[in-house]
Amino acid sequence: AVGYQPTLATDMGALQERITTTTKGSITSVQAIYVPADDLTDPAPAASFAHLDATTVLSRSIAEKGIYPAVDPLDSTSRILSPAIVGEEHYAVARQVQQTLQRYKALQDIIAILGMDELSEEDKLVVARARKIERFLSQPFHVAEVFTGSPGKLVDLQDTIKGFKGLVEGKYDHLPEQAFYMVGSMDEAIEKGKKLAAEAA
Repeated sequence: AVGYQPTLATDMGALQERITTTTKGSITSVQAIYVPADDLTDPAPAASFAHLDATTVLSRSIAEKGIYPAVDPLDSTSRILSPAIVGEEHYAVARQVQQTLQRYKALQDIIAILGMDELSEEDKLVVARARKIERFLSQPFHVAEVFTGSPGKLVDLQDTIKGFKGLVEGKYDHLPEQAFYMVGSMDEAIEKGKKLAAEAA
C-alpha cells in the first residue's frame, strides 16, 4: 500500500517553521498546495494547513457555476479575520456571509430531493440571498481581461463590506441574482439590475 511516512507532520513542521522573522529579515511564503481527490482532510494538505496564517481554497463546484475566482469562502480560512485586526463591522459581516452560505449548503440536499417549494419562506429567503452572495463574490480581474473581454474592477474594502452587509440584511432582495454576477461595487449591481429589468419589460 502507498501512503505517507509516519514522520510527515514532523518533516512538514521542520520545513514550515524555517519560514519566519529574524533580526536579519523575514520570509513570507505563498504556497500552492495540491489537494489529492479534493480531500482537505488528507494528511499532506492537513499537515501544511496547520502552519499557514490563511488559506484560499479553490473549488471545482464553484468553477462549474462559472463563478471566478472560484474561491470557496467556507473552506478558506484566515487567522487575521478577528475583530481586533479587521474591526468589528468587517468581522461581523464576514461571519454573517459565512453563516448564510453555510445554511444554503445545509439546505442543498433538501432542494435536490424535494425542490424549493418544500422550503419555509425564511429558508427560501436564505437561499436567494446566498445565491446572490455567491455571484457577488465573482470578480472581473485585470489580469483576465484578455480572456474574458471584461475590464477588471478594483473595489474599495469599505465598499465591499457595505455591499455584503446590505445583501445579508436584505436591502437588495428585489434585485435578480444575475445583477450581482461579475460586477465591481454594489452600485454597479444596482445599475445592472435596472438594465435587466428594463430588458425584461
